[in-house]
Amino acid sequence: MEAGHPSPDSSNEECTVLEALSGLACHTHTGKVTELYCSRCEVCVCEVCALGEHADHPTGPLLAALGTHRDGLQERLTAAQNRLPQISEALLSLREILQQLTNQRVLIEEDIHVSFEELHKTLDVRKSVLLMELEVTYGLKQKVLQAQLDTLLHGQGGIVDTCTQTEKAMSGEARAASLQAERGLGERLRDLASQGLPFQAEENDQLDLLMETEGLRKSIHKLGTIITTSAVASQSEASGVGLEQCTVGLPACVTIMTRDKAGGPCRSGNAILSAEVCTPDGSVADGEILDYKNGTYDFVYTVNKEGEFSLALRLYDQHIKGSPFRLRVTRSPDPESPPTTTATSLAATATPSTGSSEGAKRRGKSPGSKKKGSRRTGSALGTPRRKENPIEDDLIFRIGTKGRNKGEFTNLQGVSASSNGRILIADSNNQCVQIFSNEGEFNSRFGVRGRSPGQLQRPTGVAVHPNGDIIIADYDNKWVSIFSSEGKYKAKLGSGRLMGPKGVSVDQNGHVIVVDNKACTVFIFQPTGKLVSKFGSRGNGDKQFAGPHFAAVNNNNEIIVTDFHNHSVKVFTPEGELLLKFGSNGEGNGQFNAPTGVAVDVNGNIIVADWGNSRIQVFDGSGSFLSYINTSADPLYGPQGLALTSDGHVVVADSGNHCFKVYRYLQ
Repeated sequence: MEAGHPSPDSSNEECTVLEALSGLACHTHTGKVTELYCSRCEVCVCEVCALGEHADHPTGPLLAALGTHRDGLQERLTAAQNRLPQISEALLSLREILQQLTNQRVLIEEDIHVSFEELHKTLDVRKSVLLMELEVTYGLKQKVLQAQLDTLLHGQGGIVDTCTQTEKAMSGEARAASLQAERGLGERLRDLASQGLPFQAEENDQLDLLMETEGLRKSIHKLGTIITTSAVASQSEASGVGLEQCTVGLPACVTIMTRDKAGGPCRSGNAILSAEVCTPDGSVADGEILDYKNGTYDFVYTVNKEGEFSLALRLYDQHIKGSPFRLRVTRSPDPESPPTTTATSLAATATPSTGSSEGAKRRGKSPGSKKKGSRRTGSALGTPRRKENPIEDDLIFRIGTKGRNKGEFTNLQGVSASSNGRILIADSNNQCVQIFSNEGEFNSRFGVRGRSPGQLQRPTGVAVHPNGDIIIADYDNKWVSIFSSEGKYKAKLGSGRLMGPKGVSVDQNGHVIVVDNKACTVFIFQPTGKLVSKFGSRGNGDKQFAGPHFAAVNNNNEIIVTDFHNHSVKVFTPEGELLLKFGSNGEGNGQFNAPTGVAVDVNGNIIVADWGNSRIQVFDGSGSFLSYINTSADPLYGPQGLALTSDGHVVVADSGNHCFKVYRYLQ
């Protein structure tokens, strides 16, 4: 019997199974079953076919070929299925971006309506003022002219009446009896003839309107701009030596070129970029992003420790090509005399684009190698020498070391003090808020890391509302969270509107003041989340900011803001009108190297943490320098938030030393 033929004694069921296992009937050779597979022709063949037309072709068992085919199919199936999580993740990301885009559209639409309603109100108010001014001016002029008119009419009437009486008397017969009456008429006529009357107009008829509308019309035609860019993170690139290495204490520069989805260069600015240099202990080095308004950006930063670091560059919260980068920081070959390179010169060398910077910010050296109470020489990299007339306040205590347990911190930022004797610390990289007594005793802490409402991703600012609620600025979540005094989540505000909230404060009306570091704007919200007002934009003008950090409110309900990269402190009305600006870049009295924390005492004096100079300065309410807080016993290293405790002491977040310190303060 030939192979492949069914036995005449086999049942139909057995034949079906054999055909299924061995193959199908050969269409070329009747009665033959295709049990072999020709890999060259990719067809099933029988034994006769394999010995004939496929004799020189590689053939093998059909079942083995089926197995190999199934294995390949399984690999492709697995590869295709592995794409599903990527697709799901991409869908989630796109839906979030689309939702954010929709939210932004709604918010901008609301802003447009509110802005134009305010303009309408302003125009209506001005209209009413002009109409009132017209009525007042007209009334004053009319009163003068009407009084003059009445005087002349009265004089005219007296003359006419007396003349009429005199003419009547003279037309009659002259008699001795009328002599006395005629003498009286003569005296009256003499008085009337010599009477002083206002014959010349005492006012004029000028009432004109000067309405400069052409310039206003032109301004209205240009009023408002919808800002966007086509840049995408997956195509955008970074270059420059600062991507791979830099020198301790010296500014380094990275150039970012934004590109669209097709890889073409973007030609406009205003893209939302973020950059972080993460140190091994989790802290973040500060830097500055320069926007040249042509699609090119520079990130200028300074690192004060040597070692291996991570440089993350994000565009719209997504890593650009190659991010995060591995960064190696080494010491200068001659640490005693490092080059005096500035961020401005570095940025100008890195790219031909036009732009400027106030300079990279420098921190004081770490005081870890100094003994407690030792003096440090004044320099750009250290706490300045004790001045001739510092306030004689000393360190009362310090709390904290680097770590994640209770009473330990990693990159603490904001500080607040409540009226009931509590000190609150925004522990940024531990994603929590820790609470202590005025005496430094640990009370509690709360916070869970995450990006959902009620969770904290990077808390940088903290404030206490008069009702006891705790208000937290969450930089990475881009909103402000409100918790009860026990740490129970209640609400959030600013979501979809804020870009990078850094500091928070509360004014005398109970409104929440939010300093948006990324948007360079100060927002004022009701605790319900309703926007009351906002002011500020990016720039170096008097009413502009460059990386603002924290804010405080004085007894006049004026808002005091530290303008980090503009090296100044600015005081505004709640409506955003600039009242006062003081400070400049430097190390002298009243100068700053990037101010951060700020507080106001009961006398209106302003206390400012000077981050780059690692010191605390005190000014009067007009911005005149008064003195320093004496910190020489235990020098600061990059102070951040600052507050006044209920018992009148200064508490400051010593971020570089991972602790907070409390100093005596003489008010």
